[in-house]
Amino acid sequence: MRTLCASTLIGEFFVIGFAGLVAMKDQDLSNGLVWTVCGVAMVLSVLLCGMVTRPGGVQLGWALQIALIVSGFWVPVMFFLGACFAALWWASVHFGRKVDEAKARWAQQDPTAA
Repeated sequence: MRTLCASTLIGEFFVIGFAGLVAMKDQDLSNGLVWTVCGVAMVLSVLLCGMVTRPGGVQLGWALQIALIVSGFWVPVMFFLGACFAALWWASVHFGRKVDEAKARWAQQDPTAA
């Protein structure tokens, strides 16, 4: 699960950065505010790569997905991109758990494979 989720989060890191560049064009938003919010979200996405298998890691990932969708109020394309990454997050968690279960079954059948 870790690899799939981390791949999604790293992709989000770049999308958040590019969304910050787009948000800078909005005259109602200060550059400091844009980069503070984007910087926190970017750091969170990188930190979550290591926290995803810990308790609460997946839930924090979902919070980040919701924040990406909500950011569409300032950068409209983020409604679409946030929904795409939420779907990727779901797939990463869902299929990552299936892979982890298959690995556990495989290791249980062949103790020398670990």
